[in-house]
Amino acid sequence: MNRIIAILITIFYLSCGVTAQERTDTPFPADSVGGEDLIVSIVTCDPGPDVYELCGHAALRIRNAQMDSVWNYGIFDFTSPNFIYRFCKGETDYMVYGYQFDRFMPAYVRRGSKVTEQVLDLTQEEARRLRALVQVESRPENRVYRYNYVRDNCATRPWKRVTEASVRDIHMPDTLYYPTFRSEMRHFHRNYPWYQFGIDLVLGSGLDYPMAKDEDIFAPPVLSAKIAEATIGGRPLVKETNVIFPGYVDATLPPTPWWRTPMAVGIVMLLLSIGTMFVYLKSGKLWKWWIFLYFFAAGIAGCIVTFLVFCSEHEATSPNVLIYWLNPLQLIVAAGIWFKSWRTPVSAMAAYDFVMAVVLIVLFAAGLTPQKANPAVWPMLLSVIPLAVIVLLNTGALKVTYKEYKK
Repeated sequence: MNRIIAILITIFYLSCGVTAQERTDTPFPADSVGGEDLIVSIVTCDPGPDVYELCGHAALRIRNAQMDSVWNYGIFDFTSPNFIYRFCKGETDYMVYGYQFDRFMPAYVRRGSKVTEQVLDLTQEEARRLRALVQVESRPENRVYRYNYVRDNCATRPWKRVTEASVRDIHMPDTLYYPTFRSEMRHFHRNYPWYQFGIDLVLGSGLDYPMAKDEDIFAPPVLSAKIAEATIGGRPLVKETNVIFPGYVDATLPPTPWWRTPMAVGIVMLLLSIGTMFVYLKSGKLWKWWIFLYFFAAGIAGCIVTFLVFCSEHEATSPNVLIYWLNPLQLIVAAGIWFKSWRTPVSAMAAYDFVMAVVLIVLFAAGLTPQKANPAVWPMLLSVIPLAVIVLLNTGALKVTYKEYKK
């Protein structure tokens, strides 16, 4: 339970889609243009071990004989006022900075991520147009942008600048690598089930609509794969691919053992809830601590989900059908189970929980809502049903006992 709560609390100050880096101390000077014969590349860094590195990172590299610069759209100023609160609220202000390429590489070498460079077949006119665009964009008055982890991030921005600078038509392959944003996230988070579980709880149906063409490039490895097949003016867009740093085959962590996954925890929760009901019906003994822990965790998670639904500007936090389950009202049951004077509100919440759990299970099972539930939600949500029955029996709202039922 503590692990679930910790992930829910931290999930929105971490980037869900790209690697975020703290602001560098000195930007690449806007007037450091160097000579001609510019070489433009998209640099892709493979996923790393930390949760904010799971989708990798991308940046623009522009160089010639006189200079070698990288233009990084994943910069944030962690020291800005109220950074954590503003990030959670959705005020995700990132920046683009240009600086020497040799300052870009050490972080990826340390974590063992493969770094690949795709040299683009741009004309010198297009390369100069691109350089001018990023130089203007990186000025102090222009460099801040409102980051969106699936629509406007470190992968989508560089690609947009390339298309803006090109005077020729660029054609990307029509194939979508993943049908929805959530399915793409789940692929890159596959070895981090608790992280994905947190994302699936707090992000609603906005992640489950079919993606339009090219929307899957929010993940840098997908951008890299698609531009490898792209054409410009009828010719291949990528004229050369270089591995700058080979890294590990996979720098992410190994798969989480099944017994430490959310599904395993959910099954234990369901067994405890069924056991609690069985013990109560047989002996009248009430396991108050388990009822308290379950509804307390649901209530705390509900506070986070409610804040994100009603206050956050983050993509896809609303609508979220799980708010009918995870909401602050669950704290009424958690607290009221200890006090007889709370019987009326506790009974009302228990009746609501029983109906709500049945309805949500039917909606998810029948596919009547576009939102896709994390698999671990099933046993956790099913746990509500026996617990709600126990509470209703204990408060007297239901008067049928196991022995009376047998008669």
